[in-house]
Amino acid sequence: MTATDPALTALAQGWCALSALHGRIETHIERALQAKHDLSVREYSLLDVLSRQHDGEGGHLQMKQVADAVVLSQSATTRLVTRLEDRGLLERYLCPTDRRGIYTNVTEAGLLLLEEARPTNDAALREALNDASQVPELAPLVRVVESPHVPA
Repeated sequence: MTATDPALTALAQGWCALSALHGRIETHIERALQAKHDLSVREYSLLDVLSRQHDGEGGHLQMKQVADAVVLSQSATTRLVTRLEDRGLLERYLCPTDRRGIYTNVTEAGLLLLEEARPTNDAALREALNDASQVPELAPLVRVVESPHVPA
């Protein structure tokens, strides 16, 4: 394949469209969450991921799993956890069975903020998708995002 190969060009155009859709959505949600709840998209995502933890086998996530879920490096995730912990939205504690492991839980204040912010997130996502569906290059991607998916 060469740089002028039509398949490569189509692939690059598809990637650019996907990147543009992601950027539009994230920017729209970021503005809404910041304005109404003083939360970034990453903070909201972290609270959301951690709120789904449970006691029992596989119930708590290791920091690498959390980092993967919020699409950040481990060091950036640790800084994010620290910021939310400083705000009283998260707390850390040692794993009772492995003193080297540290768990992070969402506090009651964090759960309340997440509950308040969820409708804002969902509405901003819907608005961003509606806007993007009007852009010819993005409309097919919006349809994919909106289609019901069967879990793997």
